[in-house]
Amino acid sequence: MKRLFIEYPKCSTCQKAKKWLESSKIEFEDRHIVEQNPNEKELREWIQRSGFEIKKWFNTSGLKYKELNLKDRLLTMTDEEKIALLASDGMLVKRPVLVTEKGVCPGFKEDVWKSII
Repeated sequence: MKRLFIEYPKCSTCQKAKKWLESSKIEFEDRHIVEQNPNEKELREWIQRSGFEIKKWFNTSGLKYKELNLKDRLLTMTDEEKIALLASDGMLVKRPVLVTEKGVCPGFKEDVWKSII
């Protein structure tokens, strides 16, 4: 399995993470999160493999998150509803996402990324 790097190219954290991957000479497949948003099946698998709560997969600083008042709405939603919502719009997903054979991590956490590469 090739490493999958899911990013929004204009995101500064994504740019930093991509630079880190490239300077570390780590090969990866690049995927634009808006053009190819993760689907429900992928998200279900990745969330489970990541060990993070579904809540950690939301881009809480994004405009869309705030616009939809998700801080309050997520409290009453089922996991399936949350996954469907994430799959509906790439801008809702915390990014970048790194998917490897060893694990999955939403957001750029260098120590976690090192452990799953």
